[in-house]
Amino acid sequence: MNDAHFHLIVNHLPIIVPMVGIFVLLIGFILNQEIIKRVSYAIFIIGAIATFPAMNSGEGAEEIVEHLPGMSHDFIHEHEEKAEFFAILSYLLGVVSLISLWVSWKRKKFATMVSALVLVFSVVVLFFGRQTGTTGGEISHPEIREGFKAAADDDHNEAGEVDKDHEED
Repeated sequence: MNDAHFHLIVNHLPIIVPMVGIFVLLIGFILNQEIIKRVSYAIFIIGAIATFPAMNSGEGAEEIVEHLPGMSHDFIHEHEEKAEFFAILSYLLGVVSLISLWVSWKRKKFATMVSALVLVFSVVVLFFGRQTGTTGGEISHPEIREGFKAAADDDHNEAGEVDKDHEED
């Protein structure tokens, strides 16, 4: 397995794991259960840890794919920039979650406020995670790029609609 393959395997974890964490944290708020909130903090910490292999394999993946036909260095660079910022936010979410776990464990008066802060921050992190994932996908999936238009074939016009002149009766 080369770095590009490994990166494709692990790069989804820093995005998917916080999604699960947000869902669990919301359940913790709805049921007013501190133990469920603690589980969400642990999930966010796991997400931050999962960011390390994704970031560490990115450079090796770049070295492999940048030489493939049709690859754009601009798309790779854009993804790299987004990933670096997302990684910092993901690491911060892990640290804030670790602090929140301690606050919850010690039953501090401000635990609910800290939980709300983690929820808001995790949504912000997920927003930047989506940007990172999208820019990563755009490297080898032109169909998700802004303004992409499929090549017209004999039976379809440029808008992708069936061309009435070539319809079979």
